[in-house]
Amino acid sequence: MSSLSSSVLLLGLMSMTSLMAASAYNNFNQDVEIVFGKSLAKILDGGNMIKLSLDNCSGSGFRSKSKYLFGKFETHIKLVPGNSAGTVTTFYLSSHERRHDEIDFEFLGNQTGQPYLLHTNIFAKGQGGREQQFYLCLMVDDIPIRLFNNNEAIGVPFPNSQAMTVYSTIWNADEWATEGGRVKTNWTEAPFTASYRRFYADACIDSSGSSSRGASKSTNSLTSSTTQAWQTEELDIEALKKLRWVQNHFMLYDYCTDLKRFSQGLPPECKRPRFQQ
Repeated sequence: MSSLSSSVLLLGLMSMTSLMAASAYNNFNQDVEIVFGKSLAKILDGGNMIKLSLDNCSGSGFRSKSKYLFGKFETHIKLVPGNSAGTVTTFYLSSHERRHDEIDFEFLGNQTGQPYLLHTNIFAKGQGGREQQFYLCLMVDDIPIRLFNNNEAIGVPFPNSQAMTVYSTIWNADEWATEGGRVKTNWTEAPFTASYRRFYADACIDSSGSSSRGASKSTNSLTSSTTQAWQTEELDIEALKKLRWVQNHFMLYDYCTDLKRFSQGLPPECKRPRFQQ
């Protein structure tokens, strides 16, 4: 996922091959901390991999020691294999302020042999409710799946002013995650485990002091004059074609078409063409 500037937010997926192009990966021993479920979170391979597990007592999760404002964030996730119904595996950014900003990737588990669903949401100034869901493609490589433009001019909040921490978690959400809660977690198959490798943050570290607990070799200070690729990156014609293809063929839910939910009127950005929302 990347925040390309203060004007557009791009969510995308990358394959293992494209992730390998990153010049430096964060070390989990140095750059993250376990935030809950300590006995269920294990850092392995000299800090190159972390495994998060869920049992019937607790889930687990970690967060980055640094906070970021704009940047590009990548990781390689091996989701829970087999029957993962009821589980949610996440990779997201959050400011965790009272009126917080948040950018969510939530992978919703399913029964054996059924595809995961990718649930995305965006919070800005404490306002969420902007969900889109996708069936996962079998192969993804630098394919954008969602674009969220800055529409502050028409009263739509945009996450461009609060530094955010990167989080990854696994937890039980069988009241809603799989087929709307119809399929529950089968605890006889616990623990459920997801693995993370190649966490990479090409981003501006918040220099306010709250992020002074750690710094990644692959990040830059907000005061740096160095121009990173994501600062000037735009979707060209081919990327827009890919975005349309994903949304036309794999999108399961779009809040901008949910007239029942928004019976009093859709959010303001929904009145604009899809790729200007």
